[in-house]
Amino acid sequence: MTPIETQQARLNKIVQRDDFEPVAVVLEGRDTAGKSSTIRELTHYLPTPRYSVVLSTKPSKSTMANWLGYWAQKMPVERQIVFYDRSWYSRAMVQHINGWCTPKQYENFMAGVNAFEAQTPARFIKFWLSISEQEQARRIEKRETSPLTNWKLSPNDKIALSYYDQMTLLKERVLTTTSNWHSIDYNSKSAGRLALLTRLCDLLE
Repeated sequence: MTPIETQQARLNKIVQRDDFEPVAVVLEGRDTAGKSSTIRELTHYLPTPRYSVVLSTKPSKSTMANWLGYWAQKMPVERQIVFYDRSWYSRAMVQHINGWCTPKQYENFMAGVNAFEAQTPARFIKFWLSISEQEQARRIEKRETSPLTNWKLSPNDKIALSYYDQMTLLKERVLTTTSNWHSIDYNSKSAGRLALLTRLCDLLE
């Protein structure tokens, strides 16, 4: 087996334990960091009843108004692992930086998120997929110019580099005031995926 397959088999064995407890695995990072492709690798060999994937889509007005209440309904159930391709932390980063939430909503989130997680009967493991400004620029250009991936380019991708430093500040506040974060170097996606999967298995064993 390849190194990544060895870790996939390891994760498969872990989640099928009879004593496996609910786990929420959060993947956050800049646009093009590799969140979606990593989740595909993480779940490739997992038995369907034992895992779920939650994608962060454009929220409705009612969801925006009851942000943590919405996410409370997306938590893992007994013996399940859930992977979040972005998460409730969108409020503290992409929503805030793009002006999609009000400053008050942002501050209320930061004041309440630790209590929200403490009241949730699941274990939280959170990953920040870290890429440099130069690597993000390279990936955005590749996405835009490739006939295979240009359909993935969004308006947000085009402006992401303009707020790289702002996002760094928001990310640092999140990672230093909330718990269970692990920053993984994702300047190489293949190396990053292997490092993340290995770390996840280490934490779950």
